[in-house]
Amino acid sequence: MENQQTQTTKKKSPLRFIILGIVLIAAGIYGFKKISFALSHETTDNAQVDTQISPVLPRVAGYVKTIAVNDYDSVKTGQLLVELDDEELQTQLAQMEADYKVAQTDIVNAKAGLNNAVVSLKGNKGTITLNDVKVQQAQDDYSRNKNLFADQAITKKQLDDSRYALEQASQQVNNSQSDLGTAQSRIAVLQSSIQKADAQLAVKKAIIDQQKLKISYTKIYAPQAGKIGKRNISNGQFVQAGSPLFSIVSDTTYWIIANFKETQIKKFHPGQQADIELDAYPDLKIKGTLESVSDATGAKFSLLPPDNASGNFVKVTQRVPVKINITDINKYKDILRAGLSAYIVVPTN
Repeated sequence: MENQQTQTTKKKSPLRFIILGIVLIAAGIYGFKKISFALSHETTDNAQVDTQISPVLPRVAGYVKTIAVNDYDSVKTGQLLVELDDEELQTQLAQMEADYKVAQTDIVNAKAGLNNAVVSLKGNKGTITLNDVKVQQAQDDYSRNKNLFADQAITKKQLDDSRYALEQASQQVNNSQSDLGTAQSRIAVLQSSIQKADAQLAVKKAIIDQQKLKISYTKIYAPQAGKIGKRNISNGQFVQAGSPLFSIVSDTTYWIIANFKETQIKKFHPGQQADIELDAYPDLKIKGTLESVSDATGAKFSLLPPDNASGNFVKVTQRVPVKINITDINKYKDILRAGLSAYIVVPTN
């Protein structure tokens, strides 16, 4: 009986070794493949889908009048999104335009005054010419009367009268010259005033153009095509210039940002092939190519970059962002979403 059990045990023992051998061989093959894969590929699960996200910002402050889109709506470039109340700005514009017209009228009046001054100047010049003739006539009369008085042909009073007439004519010439100088100065002042008024008019025109530009800013248009995110505003709400209203996520252009360890990027170069697996679609195999490797680690872009020169230093392996373009993006853009997690495999052999 004992001999039969011993024989049975001996017969079963080879099967155990065979099974153990198969397991060891399978484990060896699996381990070899894993090691070979690790030696010829670089992988990371620190990656996500990225795209262009444009914030929608008002350029002027105001109350929200209308909102033309809802949460997560698709929009086109240049589509009207939000309109702010512009009634106050329109009132200010009307006042500016009225002030501009008054300034134009003032310039017209100033030019008319200048024209009158020019006409008066011509009259002054004519008066000077006439007075010069009178002086010449008085000078001739006085010279002639001196000769006549010397010949005792006229009286002393007649000689004195001719001398007084000459002095009077000479004084009239002096007065005319003073009037001419005053007229010329007035013309210069009027010309300067007109130039100043023209400059002020140009300033008022620039202010009006600026006001019209502000009014145009009350209508906010989409800077790019894509999908609206969650709205942060409602009708009647007051918004400040530069405050974010919502964002537009581009739905046509996507790429992958993979953060590899600094010890993995030695063999990376632009144009290198990459395999992409999305956590949301694990059965979908996507191809890509490396476009560029960042010139700085991710820590350098943080709000407070680490300073290894201060405190106790602990070496931490850094991550380097790598941008990967998605091949045949049009095949996947309907299912891609910014922020989706991804697993990246880059062959390096």
